[in-house]
Amino acid sequence: MEKTTREQVLAALRGEGAYPVAIHDGAQSAPLHRADTNSLRSQVAAISVCQYATYELMEKTGAFWPQAHYEAAPMARLAAGGATVIGLGAVRVPYCQTVEAEIYGAKIKDGGRTHIPSIAEHPYKLGDTPEIPADFVKKGRIPAILEAIRILKREVGEKAVVMGSIVGPFSVAANLVGISALLKASLRKPDSILPYIEAATETAQQYAAAVIEAGADALVIEDMMASLDMISPRTYRALAAPYETRVIASVGKRIPVIIHICGKLDQVMTDIAATGADAISVESAVDIPAARQKFDEAGIRTPIIGAVHPIRALLEGTPEDVAAEVRKSAADGVALISPDCAVAPNTPLANLQAMVEAAGALQERR
Repeated sequence: MEKTTREQVLAALRGEGAYPVAIHDGAQSAPLHRADTNSLRSQVAAISVCQYATYELMEKTGAFWPQAHYEAAPMARLAAGGATVIGLGAVRVPYCQTVEAEIYGAKIKDGGRTHIPSIAEHPYKLGDTPEIPADFVKKGRIPAILEAIRILKREVGEKAVVMGSIVGPFSVAANLVGISALLKASLRKPDSILPYIEAATETAQQYAAAVIEAGADALVIEDMMASLDMISPRTYRALAAPYETRVIASVGKRIPVIIHICGKLDQVMTDIAATGADAISVESAVDIPAARQKFDEAGIRTPIIGAVHPIRALLEGTPEDVAAEVRKSAADGVALISPDCAVAPNTPLANLQAMVEAAGALQERR
C-alpha cells in the first residue's frame, strides 16, 4: 500500500529507505545506498521546514498577521493552510524567531500585517547575568503556540505532520545580547557569551518538552546564527554544536528533530549530523551530493532536506523554475523537498503549489 504524504514525511525523518532516484536533465541519478527502486516510490514529499505564510495564504485562510503571531486560533488556521491550500506534507508554527528572546525581556517591534516581529532592543549587554524566567513555557506567546499545535493536530494531524519550531541556543544568545556583540565576543572572549548560551539551552529544553507534550509530531530547531556565513567551523564546533546536541538529547527520540542552519555548511555537515538531529535542513549553497558522499563514507544515514531557493525560484521564478529546482534537489539526494530557508510573504502561492506538484510528479515517474 502506498504511503500517505504524512507517512512519507515521517518515514523520511526516520531515515527509512534509500535516498531518491530522480530523473534530472535526461539522466537517472544513482542512489548512494543501493535498494530496490520499487521501494523508492512515494518517498519524496514536499514540506517547508521554515516559515511559509504568504499574503495569498492569509487571504485563502482568513487568518492574518499580526494576529496569527499572537493568537492560537488564527495562528493554527494560517499554518493549516500549508496542508489544505499548498499541499505540504507538514505544517508548523510559529512564524518568527523572537519568541524566546521576548520572554527574556527583549523589546519587540511588531511587524503588522506585512512583516514578522523583530527585536527592537536586546535585553542584555555582555557582562550582564542572564536570568532564566520562571515558568518559561507559560509566558509570552508560548501558550498560544502550544494551543495552536493542539488545534493543528485535531484539524490536519491525520494528513500532515505537525511541527513545532524553536530557536537554537546560539541564535537565542544573539537575540539576547545582539548579533554584533555575540560575534565579536565569540572570537575574542568566547567564555563571556557562555552564560547566555547556557541559559538559552536550558529554556530550549523546556520549550522542546512543552512542544512534545502539546502533541507535535516533529521538532524544528532553527539555529540561523550558527551559519558559517557568520561564524567559523571552529566556533560552530565549540559554541553551537555542543548546545544543539544537549537540546536534541533532551528530546530523547520521542519525536524526530530537524535542525535548520543557513548558509554554506559543507565544512561542518558531519558535525551537524553528530548533534543527533534526525534530519538536516540546508540551503542550496550546500553541496548536497558531496555531503551525502561524506555521510556515506562515515556510515551516517542522517537525511538531508532542501533545497528550493526561496528567492530565485519561489519568489522571482516561474512554476517551471520551481519544478527544475525540485528535480535538481531530488537528484542531489534530499530525502524531503523544502524551500531552503524562510519563504518571503509575497511569494506567489502558485509557486509553492508548483513545488508540491513537482515533488509528486517525481514520485509518479519512478
